Amino acid sequence: MAKKDTVYKCLNPVGIQKGVDIFPLAPRLKTLDGKTVYISMSGEAETLLAIQKRLKSEYPNVNWKEKINRGPSPNELSDEEMKTCDGMIEGIAY
Repeated sequence: MAKKDTVYKCLNPVGIQKGVDIFPLAPRLKTLDGKTVYISMSGEAETLLAIQKRLKSEYPNVNWKEKINRGPSPNELSDEEMKTCDGMIEGIAY
């Protein structure tokens, strides 16, 4: 093959973006009293404990459930947990 017959292939740096599913926001709760709310957080224990303590003291009538993950990514709720809770607070603290 001669030098002028060389064919080069390259990838487009823009790439191909895949579509994403869009879901509307859930309606806001009128009140938290008597509701079950999950706290799903990852990161530093001191920060997470302070946030939990503050929420529990300011909202004593809420049934708080916790999912704590010490790793880099937050926990996901199972299908059963999603069916039994009214809300969720998810965060990462480092």
